[in-house]
Formats: sequence, structure tokens, C-alpha cells
Amino acid sequence: RENGAGGGGGGGCGGGGEVVSVVQPLALNPWDVVLCISGTIISCENAIVVVVIFYTPAFRAPMFLLIGSLATADLLAGLGLILHFAFVYFIPSEAVSLLTVGLLVTSFTASVSSLLTITIDRYLSLYNALTYYSEKTVTRTYIMLILTWGASICYGLLPIMGWNCLKEPSTCSIVKPLTKNHLIILSVSFFMVFAVMLQLYVQICKIVCRHAHQIAVQRHFLASSHYVTTRKGIATLAVILGTFASCWLPFAIYCLLGDYSYPALYTYVTLLPATYNSMINPVIYAFRNQEIQKVLWTVCCGCFSSTMPFRSRSPSDV
Repeated sequence: RENGAGGGGGGGCGGGGEVVSVVQPLALNPWDVVLCISGTIISCENAIVVVVIFYTPAFRAPMFLLIGSLATADLLAGLGLILHFAFVYFIPSEAVSLLTVGLLVTSFTASVSSLLTITIDRYLSLYNALTYYSEKTVTRTYIMLILTWGASICYGLLPIMGWNCLKEPSTCSIVKPLTKNHLIILSVSFFMVFAVMLQLYVQICKIVCRHAHQIAVQRHFLASSHYVTTRKGIATLAVILGTFASCWLPFAIYCLLGDYSYPALYTYVTLLPATYNSMINPVIYAFRNQEIQKVLWTVCCGCFSSTMPFRSRSPSDV
């Protein structure tokens, strides 16, 4: 930024008639630094998952495709945070700002939507266990992926196509240059996704409890064993849904209640936990999977083989 300095007022001229300009660099915001660091960690984690799934032919099952979609979305989110930091402080431009914000909207929307598709896949793998491993499941998976990324890209293109507040600052939301109406649509969409996920996980809990009881009766397990198995399954689902809710709900609620005139601190405080969801996703959905663990161990040992055998597992085990 250039500000006129010296005597002469409007012309910014000194006594000798020469123009004196002082370049004032944009002050570094610690919150932006934290977001950039978070983006770096997110990118590294999810890049590992994407590479493992992409270069392992055995990982072409529907559940791995959905995990790959989630990892890709989170990888783009991490890169978006890094690029946003770089462009804000080194290449400030309205056009570039729209591109980076559009990338972040697309990636985070795809991340949340991918979590929904994984939840749907887990539910169907339990509800229709006998017919899950069929061509119909593969077709359904591709349809969900197309809808997920199609809707996410459409949301991300809105600011670039003109739905932004650059010309009308009064319409800005807590996340500039997104408009208040755009952010409300995104927030309402999130609450709808969360409601569907909550309902599906309740149904999954019921199915898990019923299956655990049936197995306990058939194998004459003790009631305590049935209780432990059921409690473990429900606890896992609670951690998954609880992590998602604790990361995204504060930001989604603030998007509805906040205004562009509110202090930026509130936006950072609620947005940062939302980014942590993309940092936690690989741990919950990828690194806990035994097949992915095997590949990672073989890579670390230097004996990677893309044709190594895998035991087919249900998505509910992921």
C-alpha cells in the first residue's frame, strides 16, 4: 500500500517537489499464520491418503473411493488455506481473492458432503448387507461422487460468477467477499447434512445393537460381552459424529448470526476448529483402516507392492 507523505497535502510532495511514497506492508495476522500452518498439516496428511489410494489398485472398492474423495477435498482445503495466506500477503488482488475463496468453498463443501456419502455407505452396508457387494453399489457410489463434487463446484463458482460483495460492502458476510445470503445457504445446507447424518447414525446404532444381540445369542456369549461390544460400537459412532459437530457447528451457527461489522476475531475463533475437521478426518477414516495401514507399513519398510492381497472389509469397520 502507498500513502502520500511529506508537505504539500494532496500531492504528497516534499519541499523539492519530488513525490515521496512510503510502502506499508500488510501487517501479519497471527490467526492467518495459524490457518496457514493448519493448511500445511492438512495437505500433508491427506496427500498421503490420496497417493496410497490412487497408486493401490486393490483400493477400488466403493468405500475406498469415498475415503479418497474425502481426502481429496481436505487436501484441496489445505492447499486453499496456504494459497489464501500467500496471495493475501504477497499478491493482493480481488480476482485472486475470489479464486482462493471459491476453492475453499468448493473443498470444504466437498469435505462435508463426502462425510455424508461415507455415512450413507456405512448405513447401506449394514442395512443391505447381502446385496452390498454388487454392481449396483458401485454405480450408486459414482452417482454420489458426481453429485457431491458437482454441487460443491457450483457453490464454489458463485463468488467468481458475480455473487460477491466487492461492489456492495453492506451485503458482506463474516467471510469476505462472500455475501450474507451465500453464507446462509451454505450454513442451512450444512445443518441439513448434519441432520441426515445424525439420523443415519442413530439407525446404524440400532442395527449394530441388534446384530450384537443376535451374535451373542447364537454364540451363547455372556450378557456382559454383548454389552461391551455394543458399547464399543456406539462409542465409535459417537466419536465420529461428535468430532464433526464440535468442529463445524460453532462456525455454522456464527455464519447465521454474525454480521460483517462483527470483529474478525469471532470469525477466526469459529473457523479454526472447522479446519481441524479436515486434519482429523484422515485419522478417523483412513489411518484406522487396516488395509491402508498395511500399505503405509510396507512403504515405510521399502517393500511396497501394489498387488498385495487384502481382506475385504465392510465400510462399517472403516
